[in-house]
Amino acid sequence: MSDIVIRQASGPADLDTVRQLCWEYRDYLLGHSDEVRRAVLLSYGLESYRALMNSLAEKHARPNGIILLAEHGGMPVACGMYHPLSDTDAEIKRVYVRPEARGTGTGRQLSQALIAQTRADGFSRVFLDTSRRFTDAQRLYESLGFRARGEYRDLPAGMAEFLVFYELSL
Repeated sequence: MSDIVIRQASGPADLDTVRQLCWEYRDYLLGHSDEVRRAVLLSYGLESYRALMNSLAEKHARPNGIILLAEHGGMPVACGMYHPLSDTDAEIKRVYVRPEARGTGTGRQLSQALIAQTRADGFSRVFLDTSRRFTDAQRLYESLGFRARGEYRDLPAGMAEFLVFYELSL
């Protein structure tokens, strides 16, 4: 999959595609393991996730952040986004790669594009978290220069034990 195209999601059709990818991501998480399922249900119950999906553009799209789509052969295979935490800090969220595109470098390219955009938008640090069970994601983020750290935002009670937190100075 060397011909991956990463672009900004724009317009209602792209946002619908991103929402579809995000629902696939949630389904993937719910089916991963009992631990990951508990974490998802703590953080993103069905109604709160539905509300989040309905507010993606307001929370993550320009000018408040960015939503990126990765495509192969014109077909969407991944998404990722960021939003500001402050004037200097941003948070990367919902980096999801469909199964058929895993292991192709798509996640790396998408993450690099998100990092580059946070830098271009003037942020000095970027944060993210991932499941402690997702060791491939952890290796990817560490290879991109992220360093493990403690919690950087408020979480539902009991949620932090399921996650690994990262920070990258830009």
